[in-house]
Amino acid sequence: MRAIWKGAVSFGLVSIGVKLYSATEEKDIRFHQVHRDDGGRIRYKRTCSVCGEEVTYDDIAKGYDLGGGELVILTDEDFADLPLTSSRAIDVLEFVPAEQVDPILYNKAYFLEPEGTATKPYVLLRDALADSERVAIVKVALRQREQLATLRVRDGVLLLNTMLWPDEVRTPDFGFLGEDLKVRPPELAMASSLIDSMAGEFQPDAFTDDYRAALQEVIDAKVEGREVVQPEEEEVAPAAAVDLMAALKASVERARVARGEAPSGGAAEPTPISSARSAQQAAKTPAKKTAARKTAEKKTPAKKAEPAKKTAEKKTAQKKATKAPARKPAEKKAAPRKSA
Repeated sequence: MRAIWKGAVSFGLVSIGVKLYSATEEKDIRFHQVHRDDGGRIRYKRTCSVCGEEVTYDDIAKGYDLGGGELVILTDEDFADLPLTSSRAIDVLEFVPAEQVDPILYNKAYFLEPEGTATKPYVLLRDALADSERVAIVKVALRQREQLATLRVRDGVLLLNTMLWPDEVRTPDFGFLGEDLKVRPPELAMASSLIDSMAGEFQPDAFTDDYRAALQEVIDAKVEGREVVQPEEEEVAPAAAVDLMAALKASVERARVARGEAPSGGAAEPTPISSARSAQQAAKTPAKKTAARKTAEKKTPAKKAEPAKKTAEKKTAQKKATKAPARKPAEKKAAPRKSA
């Protein structure tokens, strides 16, 4: 790591020389803007809107918009004269309980490393801060801006968290906040039960950035000249319209099953979620089973047709037996006529 700032932590009459390092880094995959046809990099020129000439960084100043097209121009000399009393110091203002600092105020994190002979006072401040179970509220000037920050201990190192100023946090202004919405006690109890069933210990390593991994797979495939195989997405059965209590109950049962616990009350009644799962399992039934069922259905009528054939044969035999005696008397009468 490369130090981005050097200064001192002012702790009472003790001054501790430190170096500042970025404690975090973004893992986003970055791209360059290029011309689609030939891959050429897209360059942007800094041009003046008045004279149209290209301007270098040395000729660029900062302008504050007063409105109506009027600007106040500030140069580097104007910023240099600003009274930044904490320009190269981290001034400890007070020590407060960590839970009193709203996490929304936290901005960026930096590691502090002792410099030179400041290791012993650094370790002293670190251990004392850890034993107090408090965080130090400090002021520091970074990038020509005075910032509020906290000092706390993490992994045996002092961690500086820059903070937003209170007036930089927006106040939520939404219409539903003024509505008189009442939650029934059974609904609140069921929601609390759902929270309890999904409670656990936070382990950051258990979560991954699936989008970044998929994007990296696309890039690797482009480099290797192979095609990217997209996984087939399972069709989710449309959920039936349910009320809040039914959805909460179904969510509790699903959380229990996910934890390997038995559903409450033994064989639970079908819920919208369990019904949807049953529908999905039925849709995934192999085609062979369906074909076997159809074959069995075809064979069954064939077996029933055999008795019908036997009955028809019996009727035919009976008819023949009935006609046969009628022919014999006719043959007996014809014999005397021949003798005459």
